[in-house]
Amino acid sequence: MSETKTLPTRAEVPEELTWNLELIYPTEQDWESDLTAVKTMASKVNTFTGKVGLSASNLSDVLVEAHDTFRKLEKLYVYASMKSNQDNGNNHFQGLLARVSSLAAKIQADIAFMEPEIIAISDQQLQEFLTAEPKLAEYSHYLDNLRLKKTHVLDASTEALLSGASEVFEASSQTFSVLSDSDLEFPYVEDENGDTVQLSNGLYGALIESTNRDVRHDAFTALYSVYDQFQNTLAQTLTGNVKSHNFMATAHHYPNARAAAMAADNIPESVYDTLIKQVDAHLPLLHRYVALRKQLLGVDELHMYDMYVPLTGEPPLNYTYDQAKVEAKKALAVLGQDYLSHVDEIFNNRYIDVVENKGKTSGAYSGGAYDTAPYELLNWQDSVNSLYTLVHETGHSVHSWYTRHSQPYQYGDYPIFLAEIASTTNENLLTEYLLKTQTDPKVRAYLLNYYLDGFKGTVFRQTQFAEFEHFIHTTDAAGQPLTADVLDDYYGDLNARYYGPAVAEDPEIALEWSRIPHFYYNYYVYQYATGFAAASSLSRLIMTEGQPAVERYLNFLKSGSSDYAINTMKKAGLDMTKPDYLEAAFAVFEKRLNELESLIKKD
Repeated sequence: MSETKTLPTRAEVPEELTWNLELIYPTEQDWESDLTAVKTMASKVNTFTGKVGLSASNLSDVLVEAHDTFRKLEKLYVYASMKSNQDNGNNHFQGLLARVSSLAAKIQADIAFMEPEIIAISDQQLQEFLTAEPKLAEYSHYLDNLRLKKTHVLDASTEALLSGASEVFEASSQTFSVLSDSDLEFPYVEDENGDTVQLSNGLYGALIESTNRDVRHDAFTALYSVYDQFQNTLAQTLTGNVKSHNFMATAHHYPNARAAAMAADNIPESVYDTLIKQVDAHLPLLHRYVALRKQLLGVDELHMYDMYVPLTGEPPLNYTYDQAKVEAKKALAVLGQDYLSHVDEIFNNRYIDVVENKGKTSGAYSGGAYDTAPYELLNWQDSVNSLYTLVHETGHSVHSWYTRHSQPYQYGDYPIFLAEIASTTNENLLTEYLLKTQTDPKVRAYLLNYYLDGFKGTVFRQTQFAEFEHFIHTTDAAGQPLTADVLDDYYGDLNARYYGPAVAEDPEIALEWSRIPHFYYNYYVYQYATGFAAASSLSRLIMTEGQPAVERYLNFLKSGSSDYAINTMKKAGLDMTKPDYLEAAFAVFEKRLNELESLIKKD
């Protein structure tokens, strides 16, 4: 008789596979003490209301006090958020997160006077302040960037009102998160060993890669049967989120939500449009790859649940977590000993929460704050995919380490536009390493297939998501309702256009929009695609140029937000305002597709 497997509870997970959040706060009382302290700090900042522009010292002092407040608040929030993420069903930690979220909203509202008052300072007066107060030199880029938004920052009272309503604007996103990660009950299915397992978002990612087609089909239909039951509710949560983005963009005098979102990193909208144009022009490459998949699988009809199984059969490579850490270090050795020392720190000090448990947030991320370790959340499965995920999130984490140890707090984070470049450069270096060291034709074919699937999932798929995201925002802005039927129809048609005529139009895939958390992130997903393409160029430079390219790359990791993202990338050797980096990435995709086809013909 087959064995029924269920996810472990949080208490059942071995301690060595959990992250050590006591490094942030040894006890919950320490967290409570900082929560009290940050309220006092915020009150001190408030004493500058109406006085920011009176003197250079006032400007300097309010910047220092405000950033110190946000620095401590960030640490409080990260602790509560990560505690909640490790078990979303734990009401106590949900309560901590709710408390600090409410406090953050209040503090943001109370300190909302600062930016409008800074913007109100005349250019001449600001220059005199910079000359009179040397401490302001550390804030020069911050001030320049802030003043670029001069026409989009409202008066202090209005900004305070909007900041105070942040919890209201985030309610739809929070509802989706709790519903998807905690409240939805997924059915039991059989894995390829015949064992009965309870489906989850994390396990679905493994089952959909199974070489047993029945396993893939059953996981696919079972997962979407649950989301289908709630699609009207999920259409409402997504609509509420989109409306909040559109409202805030209009309130701040942006032409649309996309312009508002991209202005945060000073990225021109043309970068988004160029991405979609280039991907659309290269869709025949994806159609060619999909047709090859149908041919090699030998199926009369290719379905969306067939899109992730390796074309070359059972994976010739699988990694336990410990094995993956060894391989990751070998792949990243090209970045030098200093880089590897930080990888060791992350791997060896319980910075990583490794395995899936009941209530744990699905997927993976790198987290933390300026004053914490660069933590990682994983939902480990013994697979090549999990190895890539580990390398990806470690790219984020080492990026965070370098930035936080090289920049002051005001520049101690990096724009999202840059974040995905660091993580996917690591992925590309792993691919280069594996293709360089693996000579068995079957293994190489598997790795080439894996790379092509990764490209499909990161460049093509994320651009598909970007098109959908732009559609839902522009549709709502035009006053048209985003019902479940509207979302299903558009997404189904979009999916068919991307994957081409070789794929059957499964009705379930039209529901995919309902389970993608990134659609709540406000024009986030396009950066996965631009990041992967840029990383493709950077990894090639590192592999071919060696130390000069490594030095430029490490300087990029240390830059944080001390310059505009486009400028930072130019210093690293890429101009992302032009389509060249995208065309180069598609050239690599085509080259590796050619090699895979050649290997298969020889087999």
